Amino acid sequence: MDKIDNNLLLAIETNWYSFVTAIFVFALLYYLARKRVGFGTRVLIGLGLGLVVGILFQNLVNLEIKGITTFGSIYISLIRMLVIPLVFILVLNSIASLTSLDYLRKIGFKTFAWFLGTTGIASIIGLLTALVFSPGQGIQQPAASDAEPREIPTFSDVILSLVPSNPVSEAADGKVVPILIFAIFLAVAIIKVGSKNEEAVKPVRDLIQSATQVLHQVVKFVIRLTPYGVFALIAGVAAKYGWDTLQELGSVIVTSYVALIIHFVLVFGGLVLLVAKVNPIKFFKKAYPTIAVAFTTRSSYATLPINLEVITKRLHVSPRIASFVAPLGASVNFNGCGGVWPAIVAVFTSQAFGIELGLTDYIVLVLVSIISSIGVAGVPGPAVISTTVVLTALGLPLEALAIVAGVEALIDMARTAVNATGTTVTALLVANSEGEFDREAFNKDEDEELALNAV
Repeated sequence: MDKIDNNLLLAIETNWYSFVTAIFVFALLYYLARKRVGFGTRVLIGLGLGLVVGILFQNLVNLEIKGITTFGSIYISLIRMLVIPLVFILVLNSIASLTSLDYLRKIGFKTFAWFLGTTGIASIIGLLTALVFSPGQGIQQPAASDAEPREIPTFSDVILSLVPSNPVSEAADGKVVPILIFAIFLAVAIIKVGSKNEEAVKPVRDLIQSATQVLHQVVKFVIRLTPYGVFALIAGVAAKYGWDTLQELGSVIVTSYVALIIHFVLVFGGLVLLVAKVNPIKFFKKAYPTIAVAFTTRSSYATLPINLEVITKRLHVSPRIASFVAPLGASVNFNGCGGVWPAIVAVFTSQAFGIELGLTDYIVLVLVSIISSIGVAGVPGPAVISTTVVLTALGLPLEALAIVAGVEALIDMARTAVNATGTTVTALLVANSEGEFDREAFNKDEDEELALNAV
């Protein structure tokens, strides 16, 4: 009994320390906000403080940080609260505001072309980087006996999972793609009816516009909590993963980050510079809130609210382009998860298990990566599914998934940042091609923080 009481007291004591630490850091971040320190700077400070606190608590004083991670869980819950309403209302508003279905088809084609094209390039970069770094050489760690790879959904299952059957039930389950498709059906119907009788759909359009403005205000409320949420989330990650995990599969981590950074800087930076013809350094600076939130939350859906604000308020892309591209990108744009990562794991597996791959296999790898990035839309764990599909297509053992599972969470942070940034880049490229990008506002020296800088 005494032992149980002592353990309970110790748990309360350690959580109390972490709770007090969180309050102190939150007070500091709030003070910086009151002093008008920029939003991006506060997010970066929160990330740095979270890293320090996580390592300090877990590795130096051996204390739990549940009191801190609870705040991170609250932040994630608030963001998830917004995802379904955002996807439904913003896609509905974006498409319903159009006067021509031809325009919808045009921007839809451009959006998917950029999504799939950049995923293919990401796969090639991941493949070449893995061949240079050889992450599977010298790995002699057996796979866990109880590890079971994710089941690959059949083509019929994928199609059925995308088609909405009960929008209310699917919204409650957090299924984004069916809600997106349902919103598209409604929006197209509004356009068709409006083309014959505008007065008949005017009340509906007004309701959608009002709902959009109210929802944007709710988004602003939640976004203001981002520096605090980033601190709590990164502290949890820093405390969970120690140097032992990093050293064991360090080559996989290094290879993945090098490939992701190459794709991030050269591909995204190159497209922004050569196609959109804007300063890539200024672009990345303006897109930093999206990058930071994606990195810490490891969720494209959780990043969606802030990405919409970044695209419209900081990049000055028109709301109707942003409202179409951003929700779609959160569902189907997987440069990191569907492009870079499967290619690296495939090379790692071939080297670790002594299976030689040839040129034909590499071509198949890239093509399958592109195709699977479409097929896993709306399926939980897209990186695992895409990797399973690629390994199966190449005839490689799926046991490799268990070997890399120990460091996947660390790599997933960078993968998600690449995914979300890819959506931001695509929105800029599509808007630029359609004349819906305010270049003059983008190039202003002062950086309009707007809702992102208010607390």
